[in-house]
Amino acid sequence: LFIFTITSLLVIYQKMAAAEVESKVAALAVADPFAQAVEEKKSYYQKRINLFEGYYARELAKVEASKAVNEPISIILPDGTQKKGVKGVTTPMDIANEISKSFAKKVVVADVDDHAWDLLRPLESDCALKLYSFEDTEGKDAYWHSSSHILGQCLELEFGVDLTIGPSLEEGFYYDCYLGDKNLSESDKSRIEKRVDSAIKENQKFQRIVVSRDEALAMFQENKFKLEIINGLPADAIITIYRVGPMVDLCSGPHLPSTSYLKAFAVTSMSRAFWRGDVKREGLQRVYGITFPEPKLLKEYQHRIEEAKKRDHRNLGVQHELFFFHHLSPGSCFFLPHGARIYNSLVKFIREKYWDYEYEEVITPNVFNFDLWKISGHADHYRENMFSFDVEKQEFGLKPMNCPGHCLMFGHRVRSYRELPLRLADFGVLHRNEFSGALQGLTRVRRFQQDDAHIFCRPDQVMKEVTSFLQLLGEVYDIFGLEYTMALSTRPEGYLGELELWNRAEAALEDALKSTGRPWALNPGDGAFYGPKIDITVYDALRRKFQCATVQLDFQLPIRFDLTYVAESGAQERPVIVHRAVLGSVERMLAILTEHYAAKWPLWLNPRQVMIVPISEASAEYAQEVRRVLRANGMFADADMTDRKMQKKVREAQLAQYNYILVVGEQERNEKTVNVRTRDNVVHGMFKLENLVPLLVEEKDERSLISKLSGKGHQQQPQKDEALVAAGEGEGKKGEAVAAAAADVKA
Repeated sequence: LFIFTITSLLVIYQKMAAAEVESKVAALAVADPFAQAVEEKKSYYQKRINLFEGYYARELAKVEASKAVNEPISIILPDGTQKKGVKGVTTPMDIANEISKSFAKKVVVADVDDHAWDLLRPLESDCALKLYSFEDTEGKDAYWHSSSHILGQCLELEFGVDLTIGPSLEEGFYYDCYLGDKNLSESDKSRIEKRVDSAIKENQKFQRIVVSRDEALAMFQENKFKLEIINGLPADAIITIYRVGPMVDLCSGPHLPSTSYLKAFAVTSMSRAFWRGDVKREGLQRVYGITFPEPKLLKEYQHRIEEAKKRDHRNLGVQHELFFFHHLSPGSCFFLPHGARIYNSLVKFIREKYWDYEYEEVITPNVFNFDLWKISGHADHYRENMFSFDVEKQEFGLKPMNCPGHCLMFGHRVRSYRELPLRLADFGVLHRNEFSGALQGLTRVRRFQQDDAHIFCRPDQVMKEVTSFLQLLGEVYDIFGLEYTMALSTRPEGYLGELELWNRAEAALEDALKSTGRPWALNPGDGAFYGPKIDITVYDALRRKFQCATVQLDFQLPIRFDLTYVAESGAQERPVIVHRAVLGSVERMLAILTEHYAAKWPLWLNPRQVMIVPISEASAEYAQEVRRVLRANGMFADADMTDRKMQKKVREAQLAQYNYILVVGEQERNEKTVNVRTRDNVVHGMFKLENLVPLLVEEKDERSLISKLSGKGHQQQPQKDEALVAAGEGEGKKGEAVAAAAADVKA
């Protein structure tokens, strides 16, 4: 009976304890909806660590064995200096310390025989070694890739997520994670940042191991996303895994030595994503972050981002009534009258350049039978990005690009070498079926137009044609005030065509680049499989990079479409196609320029060029007369006929970013003059209307970024009595222009 009683009491106590635990877990789940997921994943996280430590012992044993063998190796630095080391023991960090202790503190990653390499990973043979700091592109890539692992660690420990992928970006990094039916909110940002800061202070080491496929599968058995990645690797793939603190991840590296290299971190944004970028797969949470080796760099970055937000074309487009988007036609922009003015001005500019450089503009269909896309190869490689539909039991598609249509145009009759080069330009509407989640303002749309052109030429004409295009490109970008860089991308491993033709083409592109007198870089092996290309990167006022213009040689489309011309010898020969664009898509360039200028457009692009401000109703008719004269000369001119005060009208015009505000009153009406000021409150003074108009037209036609009015107006001296300002608003007898000038001086 005693034993029974004790046993019963124990059972009751255990049930009470279990209930208490369940109660605490439930309470914690209410306070923290992720607590249960974190608790459930702890055993999985610990299993990974246990397995990792066992495999890492193998790596340490290899180092000890190498020390015993003590096999010497030679390490060559970029300047030709030779360093000695021990195979399997000496690391890039050892070499960095030999160079200098201060230098070693700056380096973050290495390159060994053109392979990215951890600073603490032993060298395996004689090699060429390069060392990179955060200032280098390779350094930033490794720095931000390592940072994504710290972010992944935080997401696991704080929210119990299943990690998917976490790459570095051109600036920063992100990690995609699976949360089931839960989502992160803005309030979770500080929680993430606090956990990451804690990992940084712990000076956690990055450790690398090489494992078999079975070992990798065993380590990530509880994460279906990692299993899918592992199972998708080639049979002969070398599988590497990294650990940092309590986080173990499948990764090819390289990484920093430790978390202490990170000095400043911030979560920049969060968004939704899909596994493998497929909207039919699992929904994911994407968390973006940024890190720097100095806190001041983070502050500078955040300031730049705030400036970028102010310039966001999506906001400015709505504020200035340029364009908008509607859910009934996602990814297709509605350009309002003022937005259409800018759009048309860009197209007109390129058309004028086409005339100067002797391009022929053509018009091609929007809809093609899918047989065309089978010939061009797009049916096999681009179908998912196309809009297709059936017509009379045949499949048709909206064109995503113009080149196949231009090939039909070239091949519809016999061509002679005398016709070449043939430059066909097309502003046709294009459609691409972008995922809805990828759509982003004017920079990623479904419906757009390009300043697209294709040059059909002989191989010996390539250099001249590309040189001419680069000259055209330079003229356009100089007008915009945009800086740009160029890089030659050469033959990749899987190239198609004859090697001799590739060599000649690459030499022609190199000569064309040299002829510009501008610096350029070489990207070996980065060309397309069908031809070499020149990559052009443009920079806006905030030094952000964009890919807009392109020039690409194509040897394959002429073969696919069986294009030929009759050579001087009478033989049939194939042309080379030069794909080229300056703006890229007009929509994308309009977005870039909106943010570059912050909607303060130069006169030639501004949809609001001149505002005429009558001081009172008595000068209203003269204001309309000035407007009609300006419009007759091709200027976008408006007159503010409201009954607001003159200063208010001027201020409103400045906020609307009119280039010039012309104030007119009784004196100006009598003398046929206008008083000119700018949106930046620069007063140019009094101009005869007949003298002003040619200057404005000249500034517009020359597409100048600088005012043509500076120093050419007659400056009125304000009267001592500033009451003239008030008198001017009431049509004072002493002269409205003087009153306006006095108002400016007072301001």
